[in-house]
Amino acid sequence: MLGKRRAHREQHSTLTKFQRMVIPHALMGAGEATMAVALAGSSFISVTPDAARSKVLLFLTISMAPFAVVAPLIGPVIDRMRGGRRLVVQIAAAGRAIVTLLMIRHLDSVLLFPEVFAALVLAKTYTVSKAALVPSVVGSDQELVEANSKLGIISGLSGFAAAIPAGIIYKGVSAFHSVTPSAPGSLLHRGIVEQVSGPKAALCLTMVIFAAAFFAATRLPREAIADHSQSTEAMEELSTVAVRLASSGMAILRASVGFLFFQLLFYVRRHDASIGWVGAGLAASSVATMLGNAVGPRLRRQLREELMLIGALILAAVAGLSTALAAGLFTSVVLMAAVNGSAAIGKLAFDSIVQRDAPEANQGQAFAQFETKFQLAWVGAGIVPVLLSITLPISFLVVGVLASFAAVTYLVSMRRLQLGQPLPTTMTERVRRQAKSMAAQRRAAKEAAASRGDQSPFAPPPTTTTTKPAAPRRSNPRQGELPVGRKLPPPSL
Repeated sequence: MLGKRRAHREQHSTLTKFQRMVIPHALMGAGEATMAVALAGSSFISVTPDAARSKVLLFLTISMAPFAVVAPLIGPVIDRMRGGRRLVVQIAAAGRAIVTLLMIRHLDSVLLFPEVFAALVLAKTYTVSKAALVPSVVGSDQELVEANSKLGIISGLSGFAAAIPAGIIYKGVSAFHSVTPSAPGSLLHRGIVEQVSGPKAALCLTMVIFAAAFFAATRLPREAIADHSQSTEAMEELSTVAVRLASSGMAILRASVGFLFFQLLFYVRRHDASIGWVGAGLAASSVATMLGNAVGPRLRRQLREELMLIGALILAAVAGLSTALAAGLFTSVVLMAAVNGSAAIGKLAFDSIVQRDAPEANQGQAFAQFETKFQLAWVGAGIVPVLLSITLPISFLVVGVLASFAAVTYLVSMRRLQLGQPLPTTMTERVRRQAKSMAAQRRAAKEAAASRGDQSPFAPPPTTTTTKPAAPRRSNPRQGELPVGRKLPPPSL
């Protein structure tokens, strides 16, 4: 009965499928922003310029850890669960609300760390589900870039709009505590107002936003789930040349984003510069990301997705090589903005390529797999400036050279594909083939051992007993012995 009523409501809804997806997406983006504001002063991400490098490495590890859960576990669940990605979005929103409630209780406790980990897992689960839902809310493949662009802009605007009241609540409640007397008989001391600090008040707003996102997600369109028999054959399509090339180029852009952020952070720390430069870099990156999302659909009307991604790599290469000539804090902010804008354009193109070429029923696994690869690139590149002291000119030059190499490789590879020529084998492909060859050899050895009746494929081969040949006569006699064939001399008279 409830299902029929819901289907009737969806059928007579005045909102399009895409509009029904925009509302929960905007609320999820707003919840992310308010949670970041709430945790800004907590022990989890209060990494100041004077903090130890071990804290930053811990942050990088924690940011990577959720993908170890999302890729092998949640990705297939998104495609296989009855009710599809729509139900997964609802679970992610409801889970975020529940986890936020727990974080309010344990804000100053060590339990905050596993709760933040759970929040990150749910956030990445939503990201994967959202990307896999987009093809079901657009009319054709040509609309994919525009849809991804609108979702990116809406997420940025809603996050910015929600961060303002969250910051006001945070600062207002904190200021109230600082000026309110805490005499033994006052209301504050008795624990009624004292329990609501600035971060906790902001987290309360976060919990309300995620709860609203859950109810909005109940109106998402339904879509079919994958069949188990299609899994192996369908996932082989993810290894097509177009998807592989696009993922490699996008990984370079994501690695550059992580590298430049931590390079600026530790450069400011080593040279006792103002931490405001880091804030300026983040602000410029956010604006550039929104601009990249806005420009993406216009580029798609003129170019294919592959050329959009190549253009993003060329923009990052030009920015890196040009700023290396006049490296400084200001040019570092400029380069961060250029690379983040390029990454936004590249992400629009890459998502559209996967949504276009990957099997629709297995796109949850596809996006989980590639998001893990991109996050690994971000973390791996971010560790480099944390462990090594690199000058700004060298770091900018590295970004420019890597982006140039990726752009040239992409162009040459696309040209060879158009001419019908095979692509050169990459190092990753060589390692993958070698691993498959070793696995095949091990299976063959195991089968051979089983045919011989051995318990282990590594059992030694059967030994044959041979008769030991007789030792030859010694040609050199021992002391007191005569050689063979010689007689004793006659006794002397």
